[in-house]
Amino acid sequence: MTRSSGHEPTDGPPGPDAKRRVIVNPNSGAGDHLPTVHRLADHWGYSVAETAAAGDAIDLAREAAADGVDVLAACGGDGTVHEVLCGLVDADALGGVRFGVVPVGTANIFADDIGVRGIEHGFELLEDGEVRRIDLGLADGVPFVKSCIAGLTADTSAATTSDLKARFGPLAFVITGVQQAREFDALDIEVDAVTEGETRTWSGEALCVLVGNARRFAKQFGQANVEDGLFDVTLIERMPAGEAVAEAIVQQLLRRDTEHVTQLRAERLAIESRSSAIDFSLDGEIYTRNRLDLRVRSEALSVCVGTDYEPDPTMQAEKDSFGRYL
Repeated sequence: MTRSSGHEPTDGPPGPDAKRRVIVNPNSGAGDHLPTVHRLADHWGYSVAETAAAGDAIDLAREAAADGVDVLAACGGDGTVHEVLCGLVDADALGGVRFGVVPVGTANIFADDIGVRGIEHGFELLEDGEVRRIDLGLADGVPFVKSCIAGLTADTSAATTSDLKARFGPLAFVITGVQQAREFDALDIEVDAVTEGETRTWSGEALCVLVGNARRFAKQFGQANVEDGLFDVTLIERMPAGEAVAEAIVQQLLRRDTEHVTQLRAERLAIESRSSAIDFSLDGEIYTRNRLDLRVRSEALSVCVGTDYEPDPTMQAEKDSFGRYL
């Protein structure tokens, strides 16, 4: 789908007449990046739009689409990227924008996945980097680029403090998960996964459901193939309480095997609670639903990537007939 202007982003460098804009979250990370961002934006010819509150980047992305912006950067952490993509989807503008990330957040997981290593590097890639068309996940129409998770890990994402993130980076989520494991009530759910017209159903009590677009969670925790039109889905069943649960979570996140895991791949997915509403974390933002319908929008986003980006990091992994990692 393209926006009303009808033009497609080019894979080559943007021309001198291209309209450039960067949407900046001034409070991301250490909060000391604004002078550098303004300097580089001025050098490369970008207008700068700053957020003042949560949700502002959604509106600013809509405005950028309405203004006919050709090159759009999200400057912040993964939450800022999520909001900008929400605005572009709302404006039906994904097809006409050359998108890039200027990472200034704490973890910058998506930026790492696509090979963006810093502020200056982000701007350089927007001008001269390779453009890849990657998949986007949609959950009841809400976009996510990294993952949609439910259960203990979603609660962990919401509960992890900025202080822990600053001190431990991605390990902060593991630490919070271990702290919360003893008190967590399992999800009573039914999951329908559709691949090539075939539906596979899983039902029972789950500790968490992990749906990866650019992320994979089983054995080889890290970047997934984000150009294959499929979600990587991991279901972790309810396990014994107390230290055994905490240990199992850490083992899973540290890439060790566990017997309570089901893995599959899917084009579409429906997750329905058989009891109370569930908190789903879409790229770290919490949405509460009794049922969530997810689908892959294949090759929807034209994003500037670095030379470290690997389109198919799972290529060497052995898989069974269901697409599950062995």
